[in-house]
Amino acid sequence: MHFLNTDIVFPDVSLASKEGIVALGGDLSPQRLLLAYQSGIFPWFEQDEPIVWWSPDPRFVLFPEKLKVSKSMKQVLRHRDFEVTINKDFEAVIANCSSINRDGEHGTWITQSMKEAYTLLFKLGYAISVEVWQDKELVGGLYGVDVNNGVFSGESMFSKVSNASKVGFITFIQNSDYKLIDCQVFTKHLASLGAEDITRSEFLTYLG
Repeated sequence: MHFLNTDIVFPDVSLASKEGIVALGGDLSPQRLLLAYQSGIFPWFEQDEPIVWWSPDPRFVLFPEKLKVSKSMKQVLRHRDFEVTINKDFEAVIANCSSINRDGEHGTWITQSMKEAYTLLFKLGYAISVEVWQDKELVGGLYGVDVNNGVFSGESMFSKVSNASKVGFITFIQNSDYKLIDCQVFTKHLASLGAEDITRSEFLTYLG
C-alpha cells in the first residue's frame, strides 16, 4: 500500500488494490484534492481513520444524454413544487449531507475535515452545490467537484422530503453542459436515473 507524504503526488491508479484503494494518508489541501479528481481519484474515509484515496474499477457514471426521468418524476417537475438554485448555500448543503440518516450506515464519512476542505474548494470556485427549496425551506440538495474537461464528480446528496434530491439532480443535469457525471460507486438511486458502470480506463479518457 502506498502512503502519501507532503509531496502533492499520487501513484498511478493502475496500482490500486482490487477494491480500488490507491493510497493512504496525505492531506485534504485544495492542491491535492484537485490533483486527485483530475487523476480519477477521490477521498472516502471515516472519522479517526487515515485518509483513504480511491479509484474503483469499474466506475459508476451517468452520461447526461442517458438520464432517465420517469413519468411520475416528469409530473413532479411540471408541478414546480420545488425551487432549484446553484451555489446559494454550499455550507448548508454539505452540513445536511453529513447529518442525514442513511439506511445501513452508522455515522458519516463527511467529517469536519471534509466539510472544511470542500467548503474551501467551493470558495475557490471548484466545488458546486445544488439547493432544493420548498416554501423557502432547504429540503434537498447535492454537492460535488467540477473536474474540468466537462466532468462533474458528485460527492453526496440529501433529501428531507420525497423526490427533493432527484429534482435537484435532474434539474442540474438538464441545465448543465457536462459530458459526464461521475457517480463514483454504485447506488440503486442513481442507477434508476440511468447511471452505469464503465471501466476505469474508459473513465480516465474523459479526464483528458
